[in-house]
Amino acid sequence: MTSTLTIVRQRRKRRDQSRRSARQGSQRFGFSLAFLFSAAGLVAILVLALTYASLTRGLPSTDELNVLLDPQHGLLLQPTRLYDRSGQYLLAVLAPQDAPRTYLTYEQLPENVVQATLAVVEPDFWTSPGYELSGWRTPAEHPTLAQSLAYDLLLWDQPASARRAIHERMLGAQLTARYGREQVLEWYLNSLDYGQHAYGVEAASRLYFDKPASELTLSEAAMIAAAGLAPELNPFDAPQAAEARRVEVLLAMLGSGDLEEGQAMQAIMAPPALAAAPQPDAGPAPDFVRLVLDQLGSVFGPGRVERGGMLIITSLDFALQMQTACALQAEQARLTGLRAEAVMALTAPDGSLCETARLLPARDPAAEQTLARVEGTALVIDPASGQVLAAAGDLSAQPAGTSLTPFLYLTAFARGFNPASLIWDIPSGTPVPGREYHGPLRLRTALANDYLTPAETLLAQLGPESVQTGAASFGLRLSAGSGLLGQATLVSPLELAGAYAIFAANGVQVGQELGGSLQPVSVLQVTGFDHSLWLDWTSPQTRAVIGPQLAYLMNHVLSDESARWPSLGHPNPLEIGRPAGVKLSASLTGDGAWTVGYTPQRVVAVRLGGAQGEPLSAADSAELWHALAQFSVRSLPALGWDMPAGVSSLQVCDPSGLLPTQACPNIVNEVFLEGRQPVQADSLYQTFQVNRETGLLATIFTPPELVEARVYLVPPAEARAWAGSAGLAVPPEAYDTIQIPAPSLFAHITAPAMFSDGRGQIELRGSAAGADFDFYRLEYGQGLYPRRWVQIGENVETPVVEGLLGSWDTDGLNGLYALRLMVVYTDRRVEQAVLQVTLDNTPPQVAISYPAPGEELDLAEAGQIALQAQVDDPFLTQVEFFVDGTSLGTLESGPYGVLWEAAPGEHRLRVVAADRAGNRAEAEIEFTVRR
Repeated sequence: MTSTLTIVRQRRKRRDQSRRSARQGSQRFGFSLAFLFSAAGLVAILVLALTYASLTRGLPSTDELNVLLDPQHGLLLQPTRLYDRSGQYLLAVLAPQDAPRTYLTYEQLPENVVQATLAVVEPDFWTSPGYELSGWRTPAEHPTLAQSLAYDLLLWDQPASARRAIHERMLGAQLTARYGREQVLEWYLNSLDYGQHAYGVEAASRLYFDKPASELTLSEAAMIAAAGLAPELNPFDAPQAAEARRVEVLLAMLGSGDLEEGQAMQAIMAPPALAAAPQPDAGPAPDFVRLVLDQLGSVFGPGRVERGGMLIITSLDFALQMQTACALQAEQARLTGLRAEAVMALTAPDGSLCETARLLPARDPAAEQTLARVEGTALVIDPASGQVLAAAGDLSAQPAGTSLTPFLYLTAFARGFNPASLIWDIPSGTPVPGREYHGPLRLRTALANDYLTPAETLLAQLGPESVQTGAASFGLRLSAGSGLLGQATLVSPLELAGAYAIFAANGVQVGQELGGSLQPVSVLQVTGFDHSLWLDWTSPQTRAVIGPQLAYLMNHVLSDESARWPSLGHPNPLEIGRPAGVKLSASLTGDGAWTVGYTPQRVVAVRLGGAQGEPLSAADSAELWHALAQFSVRSLPALGWDMPAGVSSLQVCDPSGLLPTQACPNIVNEVFLEGRQPVQADSLYQTFQVNRETGLLATIFTPPELVEARVYLVPPAEARAWAGSAGLAVPPEAYDTIQIPAPSLFAHITAPAMFSDGRGQIELRGSAAGADFDFYRLEYGQGLYPRRWVQIGENVETPVVEGLLGSWDTDGLNGLYALRLMVVYTDRRVEQAVLQVTLDNTPPQVAISYPAPGEELDLAEAGQIALQAQVDDPFLTQVEFFVDGTSLGTLESGPYGVLWEAAPGEHRLRVVAADRAGNRAEAEIEFTVRR
């Protein structure tokens, strides 16, 4: 019994434990599930909180509208004013009149203006929550008045994005909920842009109808509301469009029930009479002011500066601006026929004496031309601060012409060329009508004189992509495929002056970050009327674009006055009595010209263009540049550019740029990057011995009294046609054979041939025999008429008939030699045979000048690489380039360079040269192209 009870109890205990365990497990599961739901809820709340925090980050406070539009002291009630750099001269007031704007309270707002505005902007305004969810993907749409207020006054500095669209709607809701619809409407109509710098309905009413807004008729109110929809289509600037939109507003009011049909038709049939449009007050510097507004528009957004509340201290030098404007006017007047005394009587915009008109160089009456109209631009900037000091004329992009060629030549300097490098100014095929060709030139001369053909040749050698990449680093935004020298290539005066300013500043770009790059700027500081600082550009930013060595090469070329003399003569307008780098640039169509020049303290860029394609001389822009350059540096010390380390000077032969020889007619000093100096002697000019009577190459048989040493320019094969057409004396190719005696049957040499080239071990073949033969001897002597003969081997006593006479070891011998066979007979009679050969036992000298050994190139910056080599050999026949074993091309004359479509990775460049005698030499380097 006891054992049975024990067993039952044990079973019951186990059953209870099992039940408790199941119940506890169920409880634990419930607790776990509840915990998971709680955690998920907390995570969701946290995510929502983080999302909300993210969306509201940077959300402006609606309190700012009270500061901007306070009826008594609101910042936007003051129009924006622009001053010169001294703060003394007022340049412009961005308002119809220089006075605070009148603010109308809600009670003062004309009912007809309110109705007209709401009918076309937000018909359901009085029931709207202040925002619409739709349209958030269209940044230009702001469907409610509250959203428009938020966008125009609170979100102007935010870029278009989904975040800004959300902010706009959140602020629209806040404005409506916090301030009410009446206040929103009041702010809207007091800040709306109605065109012509009229902000607010009161300003618009007084501008267009010369009456207070309270007196506006229904028809006038409709036109005002239409102008608020599209300020650029205001009644003064676009009267027809404004009238059409006025009718649309009235029809919208009819559709919304604000007007009865009779009222609407009566207003439609009664167009309002506009007030007289105010005479435009351009101010003392209208073109400069437009530049200021354009630059600040990219900082503050479209229209924010014009909206008001700002004091702008610009970078303008008032006195320089006045003289820049009147100098441009004076040159335009001269070109359109105004007499000299009338030009001298011109005054600056402020009424002061036009000093720069008196600095214009005197004109040759024989070269006078009269044009119907001349368009012009003049710009002065400080390269050390990146500030625009003066601007007059059209500052929009214009055809670049040849103004960009310095950046082409700079690319060449960076890729193995130098100012002394030889380039040929010759037609590549049929000569271009009207174009003059100048033959062999240094790059310095070609650039300084703006010769077009060398620039085209160099562009083809370097590839337009590499040049455009280099130009882009100077802030020149050239369209892809524009070709650099194409008529479609456009550049703005500010871009061009800013790019040249980098040369002036020794390769450093100075300015302010604007549009993703450093640019010269027209503003020093922007403050609010409450003295808050909005923008400070008084301290410039800098960025190194090129090294001082490359900058020095360009400055040295562009400031070389003597290099410009071939085209401009001396003196000329580009000379101002101090070092100045200047580029005179012609339009490709002959109807305009740029002149851009600089000192270390000032950059002056001018452009003149004949209207309707009228021809205009490049010298005209040079005259204007001369006057402005002289005036702009009148009180500044005369500074130049010091030669930096890494640049050296060396005497070279002009125009080959190689080391001088006795034949070189013109030796000049040139500048080179270290390691880029020439190592070969000039071979463009060579001395030839000729028969002065026949004009043929002299031989050892020519009577000495007829031999004359003459120096000739030796053109490559592709330049011989040009040399002939230019009347250039070229060296004779034929030898003077008139005096050569007939060969003897028993004493003659058949190999080597007369006038042939040879090297190394040369077999001598021929005949040395005949009756009474005793022995023969072989000799050689240096020069056309050897003074000393050297015997080859020993006397040979065995006759030879058309066989091997001997072997001549010419190792170490180079140049012109005479070879003589003497056959001696037993009766002491002597017969001889003499021939002339040129020995060349020196292989070409080959040095790869670009890229440097181990250099790393960026594929993005060098899509095409101009591989360059220096090769020295007076008898060179060909130079072949290989990359990774693949031939890129063979050249027969310099300069020696080929274009290679770059590919990422490590590469091996090999250059092989061969000369006329069969000598070969090569150079090899490894380099890397980074992706």
